[in-house]
Amino acid sequence: MKDTATTVRRTRRRRRGADTARSPAPGQNPHLEVPFITRGIPPYDLMNGESLDRIEATAERIMAEIGIEFHDDPETVHLFRQAGGEVTDLGGGRSNIRFAPGMIREILRTAPARFTQHARNSANSVEIGGDAVVFAPSYGSPFVMDLDNGRRYGTIGDFRNFVKLGQSSPWLHHSGGTICEPTDIAVNKRHLDMVYAHVKYSDRAFLGSITAPERAEDSIDMARILFGADFTDANCVIMGNFNTTSPMTLDGTTTAGIRAYAAANQASIHLPFLLGGAVSPLTMAGSVAQCLAESMVSAALTQLVRPGAPAVLASFLSSMALRSGSPTFGTPEPALGSLVMGQLARRLNLPLRCAGNFSTSKLPDAQAMRQAMMSMMSAVQSGANYILHSAGFLDGLLSMSYEKFVLDTDLCGALHAYMKGIEVNEDTLGFDALAEMGPGEHLFSTQHTMRHYKTAYYDSALDDNQPWETWGEEGEIDMATRANARWKKLLQDYREPPLDPGIDGALRDFMEQKKASMPDAWH
Repeated sequence: MKDTATTVRRTRRRRRGADTARSPAPGQNPHLEVPFITRGIPPYDLMNGESLDRIEATAERIMAEIGIEFHDDPETVHLFRQAGGEVTDLGGGRSNIRFAPGMIREILRTAPARFTQHARNSANSVEIGGDAVVFAPSYGSPFVMDLDNGRRYGTIGDFRNFVKLGQSSPWLHHSGGTICEPTDIAVNKRHLDMVYAHVKYSDRAFLGSITAPERAEDSIDMARILFGADFTDANCVIMGNFNTTSPMTLDGTTTAGIRAYAAANQASIHLPFLLGGAVSPLTMAGSVAQCLAESMVSAALTQLVRPGAPAVLASFLSSMALRSGSPTFGTPEPALGSLVMGQLARRLNLPLRCAGNFSTSKLPDAQAMRQAMMSMMSAVQSGANYILHSAGFLDGLLSMSYEKFVLDTDLCGALHAYMKGIEVNEDTLGFDALAEMGPGEHLFSTQHTMRHYKTAYYDSALDDNQPWETWGEEGEIDMATRANARWKKLLQDYREPPLDPGIDGALRDFMEQKKASMPDAWH
């Protein structure tokens, strides 16, 4: 590591001066390709002020009267006690903390409303917050599937493939995190390979590991190798996605990871995973109030560690099949909850992560895309800033699908056009298109049509808009089969973004030393 430090510094300076932007995807609208979306349409305000006030008041009651339980992290308990929390020692490393009304909201005032997460290719750095929208792949599936090989446990080969597919899509903006679990690598070491895969095979921003405090620290250390320690201390270059243990509990692994990211000035996402009727009230208003309370307290910890550290409010609201107790996704009630979370996040002046292309379907079929569209549109309309699970989510998050990944990215492309809105000016009003030929004449050859025909409409890479006869003559190929061919072609055409050899070597050295320092653990 010491032998490569000078080389890394020199080559990092050269790399920053020679960043290259990705090329437009053939056959798709290049004018829509951007490092993140700047929203051109307003978010939808579903609920009136009085109802929002009641939800916020209930969240405050949850924090003040019921409290949040913390496990096995005396440092976090100490920080909240110092800030004014009422601590009750429950024994066995467990503490309940109650927060006076308004206390957590006041702590959160130092959290930024918007921040930049830098990518190793500066052209791909993203803004998170305000009117910025960032799409990232799905996260956390132990299984992968495709039409050729069916459902199986994920491997590091699958993980790399999904990073490459994400990098190949102009409609995603972020490389994501645990796109699938690489189960062929030991649990205590796979985080190193996952972070390295994001760095090696993508030049976009990415999420680090959070499954243990030492893995969170390793992820941050790898980011420091990539960006430099001083740059990392002053800027967000990595994010972590932290789940509360609902209802109303934060375990020590989670809070220690949150503290590690905050201390390093890196961003954290604060996500309650709420299953209505199981770990949250069955009614959506109650789930939203609980979600707000849990996410606010989790995010507030960052500001106690380092005021100004980036934090993202988040929600993962899900319904239940009440006859079986199974989680359901892509249903209307959580979609409505996401809209309300958008309003609450704007009141708090915090960035929001919510929803995504959710589905419980076992195949990339009509159910998959119907449920995904319901959920994804709720994220878009809510004003969400960071949308994880934008591509690949199938089987209730248990499986990452190759076919659904490209189906979802194609939908993300359409959403780029949708969120751009409608531009109104002398040219777009098209009066000259009508005046040029006059009544009763087609507009195919007008100057207006010639100027706009390449960019007027989103050009899907997967839709079949041919006449029935032509479709039949070409084999009656359905959408899932087209998606199967599409992901294979993308992997075949994938080009690895250049990574400086000095930095690459330093990352490999770090991984080798870390792996050699401990035996494999598979649980």
